[in-house]
Amino acid sequence: MSAMSSNWDRRSLFKAAAGLAAAGTLAACGSNNGRGGSGGSGTNLTQFFHAYGEAGTEQAIKKYAAAYDKAKVNTQWITGSDFESKLFATLLTKNAPDLFEFHPQIQLVKSGQVADLTDIIEPVKDDFNQADIKSHTVDGKMYGVRMIDDPQFFFYRPSLLEKAGVKVPTTLDELVEAAAKLTTGKVKGLFLGNDLHAVINPMIWSAGADTLDDKNQIAYHTDGVIEGIKKMRKLFTSGHLLLDAPADYWDPSALNQGLCAMQFCGMWAMPQFQQTLGDDIGVFPFPKVTDSGKPSVYNGGWSMFVNAKGDNVEAAKAYVKWLWIEQKTYQEDWATSYGFHIPPRTSIAASATKLKSGLPAEGVKLFTDYGHFDNIGWTQAMITALEDVFANSVRKGGDPEASLDKADKTVDRELKKLFG
Repeated sequence: MSAMSSNWDRRSLFKAAAGLAAAGTLAACGSNNGRGGSGGSGTNLTQFFHAYGEAGTEQAIKKYAAAYDKAKVNTQWITGSDFESKLFATLLTKNAPDLFEFHPQIQLVKSGQVADLTDIIEPVKDDFNQADIKSHTVDGKMYGVRMIDDPQFFFYRPSLLEKAGVKVPTTLDELVEAAAKLTTGKVKGLFLGNDLHAVINPMIWSAGADTLDDKNQIAYHTDGVIEGIKKMRKLFTSGHLLLDAPADYWDPSALNQGLCAMQFCGMWAMPQFQQTLGDDIGVFPFPKVTDSGKPSVYNGGWSMFVNAKGDNVEAAKAYVKWLWIEQKTYQEDWATSYGFHIPPRTSIAASATKLKSGLPAEGVKLFTDYGHFDNIGWTQAMITALEDVFANSVRKGGDPEASLDKADKTVDRELKKLFG
């Protein structure tokens, strides 16, 4: 279940969320979803899911729903590139879903769109990865239940590295050098995604910095990040980076089809890599950028939210509690049977046999040792500001300091709106 298994990305998702927050005055339109009912077996609930790329996922979600006897749960499985646009447009109408999957986003909380789930999470809070709890918490209240954690790192073919006399990179400089040595003919040394957006935060973390600090202040504008941007510019202009691949970073096809020797991707793709490449596959984190930095792994994932403006809030919360709190067998099945993900529940992660050995175990170790999670206060405007830094400084060769100064103004405005 790739984090982005259709032709849409995190940027478009958050842009949609920002638009929803801006339209908060219209949200009252969604207060009546036309389905009625407030609980019991006569209640009808609707949930929205994007179409995951792995076989069996739609059938699994519908199987879980069919096993619930307190309400009839209908699933809208949204295919193509329009999940986010359909979700946020529908949330403003009488046909709004009762629950939906998305990512932690403070605009959803500020606009009153998502329900407070503290009462159903609190009794088991200690059994969740605490970073997941933090990334879904605003002012001490928890919004959204994490369903899967999706660490992202580099996949590589050991046979190609051995043939080129290349060791697994431990620094960004070594990654740049490895990409050069691994580029042969039509095979590029490295694939970071078509727009490079997926590696922006890992590069910041590996430079010893962060997006925001614990006081919600800018933490990315450092000498180490500037150094990293300059190194990324060198890589971009080297001719050793695969650009404009048929599918983006979340799809394993670039490495599987021999278009590159190393690819940034997610743990969800491990079974596909293993099916195609057998044992000729390894993983490593985003390497440190500076001497004072350290490797990093971005931990994405999906969470279930309840529509606070619907008529069936309590019934929807009851279903979320039943499936994503109480049904541990289904939770493990969802995390490990359709691609590899890490269950957010620590007890389930500890007992998940498919993750205990081989490449999956290596992925879990990278997740544990180097993982970074979403900051719920890092908004789309802030994300876009740093994407612009990469566009101007990595792709176009502009001055990183000037680009970061410009980003600071945007981020500061957002922070003042959100936190005063």
